[in-house]
Amino acid sequence: MAFHHDIVFIGHVAVDEIHPFEGATHRINGGAVQFSAMAAASWSDKKIAVITRMAEKDEGILDEMRKAGIVIYSQHSSESTFMSLIHSTENPDERQLFLRRSAGYFSIDDLPDIEPCRAHLVGITDHEFTFEFMSKLKNRGFMVSVDMQSFVRRVDTHTGAIYLEDVPLKKDIAATATKIKLDAVEAKVLTGTENPEDAAITFEKWGTDETLITNATGVLVRSKGQSYFERFSNRSNAGRTGRGDSTFAAYLTYRIDHDVAESLKFAAALASIKVETPGVFRGTLEQILTRIETDRFSDFA
Repeated sequence: MAFHHDIVFIGHVAVDEIHPFEGATHRINGGAVQFSAMAAASWSDKKIAVITRMAEKDEGILDEMRKAGIVIYSQHSSESTFMSLIHSTENPDERQLFLRRSAGYFSIDDLPDIEPCRAHLVGITDHEFTFEFMSKLKNRGFMVSVDMQSFVRRVDTHTGAIYLEDVPLKKDIAATATKIKLDAVEAKVLTGTENPEDAAITFEKWGTDETLITNATGVLVRSKGQSYFERFSNRSNAGRTGRGDSTFAAYLTYRIDHDVAESLKFAAALASIKVETPGVFRGTLEQILTRIETDRFSDFA
């Protein structure tokens, strides 16, 4: 019997080695898929699952997600993904990324026996998904959303350095996805414009129902010919890594029962809390609602 979930997050569990501009080097276990799943599960009653690839010896990384009630489907590979993130300036959005090890590509044949549901592809680089995999998910009835870093982040095979490059199949990806997440830098690479709203309009023209774009100041969503924007209200950037993943996962989850404007406000508040502390989001629904109310009367509103 196939299992039911509200949202399935698909992507590599990873070890991120963070080199901050100031402060000591430290590691965060989990990667983008864990940031996403925890931002969806920690406050909600939705049934959240993760499909990942990793070395069996590293399965302890999954413990926090399991304790949060997230169902894990793990495909074992010879090694787990390992990333280095280097912040060389005070700007938290200026980072050098390196892929040191990779758990390899997902295959549709390895998909667990689950009912079609919302499936978010939250890859770290282009070494996780193919467009064929995405298309087959949709053909099986899944409502597919995608983080465009899963395709726009390319890996130098010699150095492991990650660089951004335009994606030939971007229009096909946009037309296949119900929702798309990207940041302002990725949006410029893919659309040629530095204006997030113009970039989101371009994705809308390519066929995406809802496009979410983050930058250092806030988050924009384009839906049905209308643009919405909410500012982040974080007082520090101690937990910058995982900001976009947490924003989109919160939006995707809250959007199940709410409209675009409410969902965006909720996601911006959750992400603002998350960015103030390193690691995944561990807050409560009450904390998020309080932040929303506080932001209404602050300079960030």
